Amino acid sequence: MRIEAINDFVIRFANVNGTGSASANNMFSKAVFRMGVPVSPKNIFPSNIQGLPTWFEVRVTEKGHLGARGDVDFVVAINGQTMKQDYYSLVPGGYFLYDSTKALPREYQRDDIIEIGIPLTQMTIDNYANPRQRQLFKNIIYVGALAYLFDMEFQVLTQMVEDQFAKKQKLIAPNIGALELGFNYAKTHFEGVCGISVQRRDNVGDSIMIDGNSATGLGAVYGGATVVGWYPITPSTSVVEAFEKYSKKFRVEENTGKHKFAILQAEDELAAIGMAIGANWNGARGFTATSGPGLSLMSEFLGLAYFAEIPVVLIDVQRSGPSTGMPTRTQQSDIISAAYASHGDTKHVLLLPCDPAECFEMTAQAFDLADRLQTPIIILSDLDLGMNDHMSRPLVWDDSRCYDRGKVLTADDLDNMQTRWGRYKDVDGDGIGYRTYPGTHPTKGSYFTRGSSHDEFAAYTEDSGKYEENMQRLVLKWETAKEYAPKPQIKFRDKSSKVGAIFFGTSTHATYEAIDGLEEEGIKLNTCRIKSFPFHNDIKEFIDQHDTIFLIEQNRDAQMRTLIINEFNIGTEKLKSILNIDGMPIRARRIKRKIEKMLNGEQVSPFTTANSGKEEVA
Repeated sequence: MRIEAINDFVIRFANVNGTGSASANNMFSKAVFRMGVPVSPKNIFPSNIQGLPTWFEVRVTEKGHLGARGDVDFVVAINGQTMKQDYYSLVPGGYFLYDSTKALPREYQRDDIIEIGIPLTQMTIDNYANPRQRQLFKNIIYVGALAYLFDMEFQVLTQMVEDQFAKKQKLIAPNIGALELGFNYAKTHFEGVCGISVQRRDNVGDSIMIDGNSATGLGAVYGGATVVGWYPITPSTSVVEAFEKYSKKFRVEENTGKHKFAILQAEDELAAIGMAIGANWNGARGFTATSGPGLSLMSEFLGLAYFAEIPVVLIDVQRSGPSTGMPTRTQQSDIISAAYASHGDTKHVLLLPCDPAECFEMTAQAFDLADRLQTPIIILSDLDLGMNDHMSRPLVWDDSRCYDRGKVLTADDLDNMQTRWGRYKDVDGDGIGYRTYPGTHPTKGSYFTRGSSHDEFAAYTEDSGKYEENMQRLVLKWETAKEYAPKPQIKFRDKSSKVGAIFFGTSTHATYEAIDGLEEEGIKLNTCRIKSFPFHNDIKEFIDQHDTIFLIEQNRDAQMRTLIINEFNIGTEKLKSILNIDGMPIRARRIKRKIEKMLNGEQVSPFTTANSGKEEVA
């Protein structure tokens, strides 16, 4: 028995961190993409620099599914530390490619998989004298072997090498030579062994491969950001690095050639967001990027920005917590802490992108929302979305688009005003006052910005009525935010169905695949993808229209479920959680199995992780 598949499989590379394997594994993934077949790569790496296990998993499917599927069909096992785990992770009929320079231990006994032994270490010893070359080219050799085993177009790989080393011509021949070593060895020893193949298709259209953090950084540039207050933290650091890279290209003064942006590395996260808030108060568009631990430290200033009504954009690339947690693993576990960040009665607008294109679009939109609503806007990305390449529609910008700076008074506005201006006075009934930038007028429009209780003229007060009036106005502003925040994406597959699913962010793609699979079996679920908080009333209507709702998220405590129950003041019975907390991207097959069991009335744990029911292998 062996797996037979064309353009539909999962391959996992098991390597040691710091050995250069990521470049080779990316080469394989991008070669498949260049052949017109959709891919979804996931780099699963440790938080140290080198020495610990790392995995690189590639989902290949011409159907275009972009989430993690679950189960592994082919393993390239290069790491002795995890080899046994990798060996037994294969589904029956799968393929196990390993370094046969050393024989497999006797306890490796499976008659339901195909073993492919290639003496990678010996081949590098025979062909390369430099120890570092031996380490690096071992990875290239197995990519060459895969090209033969999967019947891939070899010239796609050689062209990639030529493109990559166009400015370092001397490296082209050695890399192509390593590919040929692997290809020829597999051709000589394993003809007809593998039933998996990659065949050219035209299923990617004009899609691009890009990571979410790069798209976010570019979105900040296009959104008008010029100032970053920043303290480095995994996995958000590359957001600011991308912003710097693109700003050096686009934020350049025509006449002088000087750059028109500032990146300030602060002493800690609290100072970082303080810098960003100060920039926005002064009329610039500033932001900061962090992860869960940084969000915790930033909460005090988030409360100030909420209450003093100062725009700011915060990009939270979530990781596994609490505390330091697992810095290089993904999670959706900052939902409640972001929504209600800071003490007292605070609520913050959240944007929930699901792919790089939305990272770009929502980041640009966040600066308009921050200015329009005069409040913090928090973008909740995560490590999987931020640091992994994803197949994405192109990033598109309308050059005729104008920034929405919101309610900002000019000097002329102040001179022509018939009544006394109040910074926190609501004259339009939307809960949002008019503001000024510092220095707008020599004598008018000045006020003291304070985080303490204030009246409509920004004067300090402890008057109970004035305080309550101000807080109720902020509730009205929250209602106004619903008009501007992205609406949910709702799809009725069967209007008579009383079963639905709610999901958001990077849970999206695996959930869609799971629901597609259920539909093939005659089980139709209507879907609601949440794109923002505050919640639009469409979400409440969707919940009311169904008897059972599966709420899929990647955290332990069902935080989105809690937020929905709290905001809509609804009962808990119909909301059934499906949760993933192992730090890995949630898997489509596991979602599907959980829904099937719950619909059959089985009493099962809501968790889809490997240690919750041992459901990895079908």
